[in-house]
Amino acid sequence: MLEVVKSESKNQEEALSKCLEKLNVNSNEVYFYTEEGEAGLFGKKKYFAYVVTKYDVKQYVKEFLLELAKKMNTSFNVEVNEKDGVISAIIVTDDSAIMIGKEGKNLNAIQTVLRQSLRKYGNFNIKVNLDISGYKARREKNIEREVRKIAKDVLKTKIEAKLDPMNSYERRIVHNIIASYEKLETQSEGEAPNRYVVIKFKED
Repeated sequence: MLEVVKSESKNQEEALSKCLEKLNVNSNEVYFYTEEGEAGLFGKKKYFAYVVTKYDVKQYVKEFLLELAKKMNTSFNVEVNEKDGVISAIIVTDDSAIMIGKEGKNLNAIQTVLRQSLRKYGNFNIKVNLDISGYKARREKNIEREVRKIAKDVLKTKIEAKLDPMNSYERRIVHNIIASYEKLETQSEGEAPNRYVVIKFKED
């Protein structure tokens, strides 16, 4: 379980400061959110702050995944890090093909369940990126190589290109790559799970 520290005060900053003081940490070491409560006596507003430490979140993610391994009757090693607010969990296992699934479907399902598990503790903006035996890293390189090849064709022919359906994570990779091209733009179309990206030439 995650320990969520809660405080209330007359303003958001003070409510947050109380939480940080209780935990003896600074704002860079936590995830937090604030919300406005109902007005109290004499119509004075109340504000609430909710805080969890990044350390506790990392531990939670690791324990969640290790418990999942038991339920799946398998075993693996987990490395969990945090950088710029993003939790990165890397699983190394001999059963990587099964855990990743076709086109990464099992991996994405595990990541979704993990994110949902974290959301039950509150509206913390915790971004989690899960990878298994380097699958996503390799997938990202393949996507970038293919997208840059297609971008070159679109620049040359000025004819838009529709890519194969991708999940939201992979579509974001495409959008970020094409953002570096001054003469190109992207647009996501279709409905999930068949949502795809269109690469277009920008007309002057």
